[in-house]
Amino acid sequence: MAARKAERRNICENRRARHDYELGDVLVAGMVLMGSEVKSLRNGEAHLSEAWVGFEGGKLCLLKAHIAPYKQATHICHEADRPRPLLVHAHEVARLREAVRERGLTLVPLRLYFEGPWAKLEFALGKGRKQHDKRDSMRELEDRKEIARAMNRG
Repeated sequence: MAARKAERRNICENRRARHDYELGDVLVAGMVLMGSEVKSLRNGEAHLSEAWVGFEGGKLCLLKAHIAPYKQATHICHEADRPRPLLVHAHEVARLREAVRERGLTLVPLRLYFEGPWAKLEFALGKGRKQHDKRDSMRELEDRKEIARAMNRG
């Protein structure tokens, strides 16, 4: 019997990341979550707009990501903006820490999704863009669109 491929279902996406950063290596990590957090994620109540990935106590963590408290939870509920540890191999953590420290890169969360029953975070190494860099990339995109339109017209 062939194994079924796990279904991917998006929870939320950080759309500003591709505009504000030049992205490099993209990585995927599992997250350590409480039950009420998983239920909130299944309802789609999460935001990555102000979140970043950082190091806390030698481990990789998702910081300032907002996962709304689950309304039907009992008195034991989670904090909305607590640090959430990421499940990444130790050699990857060392490689990322070196890239952040030596090359001045940032770990930017891109999207949060479910792969089967597991919540995953997709993040990338990124370098912040200046305002003129953003204008240049927008101009290049417009030029590519214009070339594609001209090619379609014949």
